[in-house]
Amino acid sequence: MSTFAYLRDRLFLFSCVLYAVNRWAIKPLVPHGFFAWSLNDLLLIPCAVPVCLWIEKKTGLRKHDRPPDAREIVFVLLLWSVLFEIVAPRFIARATGDWLDVVAYAAGGGLAWLWWNRPLPPH
Repeated sequence: MSTFAYLRDRLFLFSCVLYAVNRWAIKPLVPHGFFAWSLNDLLLIPCAVPVCLWIEKKTGLRKHDRPPDAREIVFVLLLWSVLFEIVAPRFIARATGDWLDVVAYAAGGGLAWLWWNRPLPPH
């Protein structure tokens, strides 16, 4: 079993860079379709889970350095979905709840889980 790199994880770093490029460079040029509506939602879990687990590790709530398991990923997925697809639209005028966002969060979470828990070749 490999050690999770938290904020140095390659998927985390790649996802954060791709999120920023999409948010500030691609979306202004392509205001409709996948890049405007779904890519950043797909990147949520790969960007958020390492930060959450790093905070848990630093505060002593996480006792190991294994890659994220399904429970840890689903917790962030559910928390984010409830906060930003159910609660926020009730209190923030420009926020809208969209179940397709939750589908994108879940798809990104599933792909991230596969990446983080893939079998690594022996050294």
